[in-house]
Amino acid sequence: MAMAMATPPPLSLLAFLTISLLHLSMHARSATHWQDVQVLKQLKRTITPSSIPAASCIDSWDFAADPCDALFTDKFTCGLRCDAVSDSSAARVTELALDSAGYSAPLSAVSWSLPYLQNLDFSNNNFSGDIPDSLSQLTRLRRLALSHNSLSGPVPDSLGSLSLLEEMYLDNNMLTGAIPSSLNGLKNLRRLELQDNQLGGEFPDLSQLSNLNFLDASDNALSGRLPAALPPSLIQLVMRSNQIQGSIPAAAAASLPWLQVMDLSHNRLSESVPASLFTHPSLEQLTLSYNQLGSVQVPGNSGLTSPLISVDLSNNRIHGLLPGFMGLMPRLSALSLENNEFTGPIPAEYVVKVLGPGSGSGSGQFERLLLGGNYLFGAIPGGFLELKAGSLTVRLGDNCLYRCPVRFFFCEGGVQKSLTQCRAFGPIIP
Repeated sequence: MAMAMATPPPLSLLAFLTISLLHLSMHARSATHWQDVQVLKQLKRTITPSSIPAASCIDSWDFAADPCDALFTDKFTCGLRCDAVSDSSAARVTELALDSAGYSAPLSAVSWSLPYLQNLDFSNNNFSGDIPDSLSQLTRLRRLALSHNSLSGPVPDSLGSLSLLEEMYLDNNMLTGAIPSSLNGLKNLRRLELQDNQLGGEFPDLSQLSNLNFLDASDNALSGRLPAALPPSLIQLVMRSNQIQGSIPAAAAASLPWLQVMDLSHNRLSESVPASLFTHPSLEQLTLSYNQLGSVQVPGNSGLTSPLISVDLSNNRIHGLLPGFMGLMPRLSALSLENNEFTGPIPAEYVVKVLGPGSGSGSGQFERLLLGGNYLFGAIPGGFLELKAGSLTVRLGDNCLYRCPVRFFFCEGGVQKSLTQCRAFGPIIP
């Protein structure tokens, strides 16, 4: 007797079961962790609705769909990234990078329970209020970018606990108070930007930041002296437009073997420009203009090994003869000594470098030489009279030079100081 064959299910039922299982499988792999969804919802609720432009990232966020499932669709066009993680069956939010749409909200209104977040970028918006301590929950954060917002209050000590952080941008806000020394806890930090705030007090000793390459604390209200110790890995040090005073520690430059750019302009620095800056093995740009410096120390090797390309010592109180050794520095192409109290003739070394053969030789030519606003005297060097306007930039106006005719571009209209001014400055001027 033949056995009865089992009746196969209808094709429509098979298709339904297959689609359902596929959907469940995909959802299990990529559905956003519930905790992350709550933070995203909270963030959107916190932002002032009138500050959310049409077609912006936040405007597209529609929680009728799962965020990580709907990335780059019309439900979540931009603003976040998700990744699978080994210890979670759900996808986790690893990046919040909003567009520059002018969003307005207090950062402290968000819980910041995003344990897998690596990049938080709210730059160029209008987020306000204090930087909350709750950001310290972002223990995997590698990049914090809050530039160009309306944040106020202090830089919290708690940010120093973000041990994996590599970049921190807090510039162009309204932050106040001192820079906390707790930032020494950021052992992986490579870039720190604090410029254009209202930060005050002395700059702290952050020498424990052994990986920091770029530091910008310009345009604040920092006072006191430069720290004796700075992060040894610095490549760029920028602290212009503050109220820093005292001398430039000679040892500070020596302790920064990789430094390429130093800008301490628009401060209250005094005393001498250390010779160590002209023997530094990697320094290429030195800007110390608009301070109260009084002299320049001459390096023992006359700067012959210096890699400096640009030196700006303008608008100080530097007196004495022009530092002739700077005309021997092989790569120096831009030198500004304007508006000081230099006297004496223009050194022959400068003339040779202005008329030099240029970049084809081992020694670079001056492309920019600014000497105006001093008490230089004597005749215009003969070689200068052969210079053509536009060939390079030379300024000799407002000195005590003998005849600087208007037809020469470097005389800046032929205006020199009066004989009375020149002789009142010092009896050495003939």
